[in-house]
Amino acid sequence: MRGEADPRPAMEAHDGPLCLPVVPGRGQPLVFRLWRGEALVPGSFGTSHPPDSAPEVTPEVLIVPLVAFDGGLNRLGYGGGYYDRTLAGLRAAGPVTAIGLAWAVQELPLLPTDRHDQLLDLVVNDRGIRRAAG
Repeated sequence: MRGEADPRPAMEAHDGPLCLPVVPGRGQPLVFRLWRGEALVPGSFGTSHPPDSAPEVTPEVLIVPLVAFDGGLNRLGYGGGYYDRTLAGLRAAGPVTAIGLAWAVQELPLLPTDRHDQLLDLVVNDRGIRRAAG
């Protein structure tokens, strides 16, 4: 979507189970459904996701879309707060790794942040892997 870096190569290289996000409604955290390569169904905001018959799963690693990121691994999303809400809930339940997938030109010196914003654990871009400064 929107010229984002394509996560499919990383997904194809992954050896374990895969899941994809479903947007259940405005203001709600994402739900993740197991995906085994079956046809996707249209979802909210131009997304596609596994059918409702696919089992819900709790991911341990997320590839997180973004508009921009900074050296502190703050991210700017598309304004709905879906990944911030989702990561907060997942992290409250146990360890989870959030990986931003971006183009290097999406890095800005400093992003404005709010108390509900969730940090990324790392960013993978076309120039390599970016970890938090310090």
